[in-house]
Amino acid sequence: MTLNRLTLCTQLSILLFLFACNNAPKDNAKKNIDAKPAEHLTFRDVDGIRFYEVKRRFSNGLSFNKDGFMLVPTWIIQFKSPDTMLAYSPEKQGMEAFFLQFDHGKVYNFAREFFRAKVITKDSLILQRLQVEARVVKKGEVSDVNCIYYTKDYIEKVLKTTVGELQRPSSADTAYIKQLSEATYKSPGNPEIAFAATEPVEFKSNSKNVTVEKEGYTDRINSRQSYAYMYPEFRMLINKSYKAFHYRFSLVVDAKGNLYVNRVEGVLPEDMPSRKKLIQGIADVYLKNLLSIKPGMTLGIPHSSEVTINLTGKM
Repeated sequence: MTLNRLTLCTQLSILLFLFACNNAPKDNAKKNIDAKPAEHLTFRDVDGIRFYEVKRRFSNGLSFNKDGFMLVPTWIIQFKSPDTMLAYSPEKQGMEAFFLQFDHGKVYNFAREFFRAKVITKDSLILQRLQVEARVVKKGEVSDVNCIYYTKDYIEKVLKTTVGELQRPSSADTAYIKQLSEATYKSPGNPEIAFAATEPVEFKSNSKNVTVEKEGYTDRINSRQSYAYMYPEFRMLINKSYKAFHYRFSLVVDAKGNLYVNRVEGVLPEDMPSRKKLIQGIADVYLKNLLSIKPGMTLGIPHSSEVTINLTGKM
């Protein structure tokens, strides 16, 4: 090969290399624009897509806390441009529109709830549910709730399952409830380790002289409406009792239906031991013998749980 031909080939190779380099960034840039990274997606990028909440978990992956409170996935949401979020309303049996307000740092508000958008894709969402007071996010468990949403197509065509199946408690949830329950078996009347049952204690009268009425919930600490199973309360009336009385107190009901008086309201500290002993006697003589007692259960596992009793006796 002559020197001139070698020089010409070298020059052509350099020109082809420069041409390729000059065009590569344009192609890559176009790909980057078309395939926007998931972390840069916003609700506008999923406009019109309906998402079903399939999991609601604390950051440790569990649906339960030590008090027996259970996170239940129930939401169905859909973004609608320009600033509206649709959410399913059980009362209206349909989607209800809510103003979607952007706050800061990927924090949004709709349907009277605050959320931080952690992941937004065309198939799924991960929203961190937050408790906000005076525009400040409260720390701890109350803001440690992650809600996972999938589209119907992703659930049925990719995961090949159903919304209901994905919403079921996990094996880790079951193991955790077993652990909590076994602790109550060792100390059945201990209110410190008793926890709320998602299937609360049931009382059924075996005598015409005793009536039982479930009142729902009582949340004295937070003074706000709560899930009924967390604070079960009953009103009981005993006819033909040994004397007239009215007491408000709490009972720990263990896995075998045994009753242990815990708190008694409206009693001075110095009178508490004698009053608890008196009410424990009433529970053992009247309630234990005149009621059928089904202990509280969670995931089908019986365990100690606490209930509030308003007990009236009539002579």
